[in-house]
Amino acid sequence: MKPVRTLAEALGAGVLVLDGGLSNQLEAQGCDLSDALWSARLLADGPEQIEAAHAAYVRAGARVLITAGYQATFEGFARRGVDREETARLLARSVELARAAAAGVAEEVWVAGSVGPYGAMLADGSEYRGRYGLSVRELEAFHRPRIEALAAAEPDVLALETVPDATEAEALLRAVEGCGVPVWLSYTVEGGRTRAGQDLAEAFAVAAGNDGVVAVGVNCCDPAEAGPAVELAVAVTGKPAVVYPNSGERWDARARGWRGDIAFDPARATDWVASGARLVGGCCRVGPTTITALGVSLAGGPAPHTDPGD
Repeated sequence: MKPVRTLAEALGAGVLVLDGGLSNQLEAQGCDLSDALWSARLLADGPEQIEAAHAAYVRAGARVLITAGYQATFEGFARRGVDREETARLLARSVELARAAAAGVAEEVWVAGSVGPYGAMLADGSEYRGRYGLSVRELEAFHRPRIEALAAAEPDVLALETVPDATEAEALLRAVEGCGVPVWLSYTVEGGRTRAGQDLAEAFAVAAGNDGVVAVGVNCCDPAEAGPAVELAVAVTGKPAVVYPNSGERWDARARGWRGDIAFDPARATDWVASGARLVGGCCRVGPTTITALGVSLAGGPAPHTDPGD
């Protein structure tokens, strides 16, 4: 069942807890994600695992679920011999699985159709660099078919996420025009700039004045980047902020593994909310236990120390 309120209405009323990293929960369930399609492969080969992962986050207190569509593209599936009709069906399935996982709770749960960056399709870490050498028009043409397929499945919002540069953000916002579904725009950042090295205020400004964008912010970044980015996103756009950093570890694309220290502290979320964040959760390596602690912290209780991957 779809929520009674739109996501924009809910954000006007308060803060919503997002889920955490889908991939780490799938791995915790025993799934092998070493494939270039990553979690998207399971849309075809193990949909029950995706629904179970979503359900784990619902039990943890998440009220917005991000679908398994991040790395699901027509091009990526075509390399596996999957035709366009079947790929569109799998993209729709990503929304259906999240909706099904939320069916057992009385609270409203919103579904965000994940639209990952062009670099995710390349499966070489390019989403952490951007600047693919493609024009806005070329990137728009890449993104539009997937957006149309996802929109047809009627998610509550499209998550334009882990966007590494303003050029791709502009292309994505063009691609969603007329799709009939609101969106949020979320950059991945480093050192207070986009991953492509652009001024972050200018990057956020591409969404200013766009009524189809319900929130702007950052994801899949070091938690230390989150606070300043939230403040800037709100100041530049006047919109609610969305923020879901990763655990603080860094993805090594060559080794296909995470490196570094865990730095996600659920208690920090109250500062993000004070700065204007209304969609708050975790990204890679942030698991259900930490999402529960995040919800407790936002509700005013003491957030216990957790391992984000739990």
